[in-house]
Amino acid sequence: MPRPRKLRFVQSHPAVTAFIPKGVPLRGRAEAVLSIEGLEALKLNDVQGLDQESAARVMNVSRQTFGRILAEARAIVADALVMGKILKIQGGHFDVPSPGSPGGRGGGRRMRRGRMG
Repeated sequence: MPRPRKLRFVQSHPAVTAFIPKGVPLRGRAEAVLSIEGLEALKLNDVQGLDQESAARVMNVSRQTFGRILAEARAIVADALVMGKILKIQGGHFDVPSPGSPGGRGGGRRMRRGRMG
């Protein structure tokens, strides 16, 4: 029996949940799905400039797991851009820590906000 997956922390739900290529009909268009923790990994590393060790701590995962999440997220985004796919941001296995929770903001209770598969 495999070990249960540890929930990854994300700072918030995404404000935008899809990107659609312009100028091409949507009917029959392929989709790529980026998990919410994949988006968080991209944000922490590529936008905020955190190194993988620091970003892994923020997400409550090991550095190796963070690297795997980041590599997968980059591959999904690249595939969507190159192939002209709709990019949907949804699902995953994550928690959004409430203010004062163990997710790096003091002590308190975590609120489970999203899980998939």
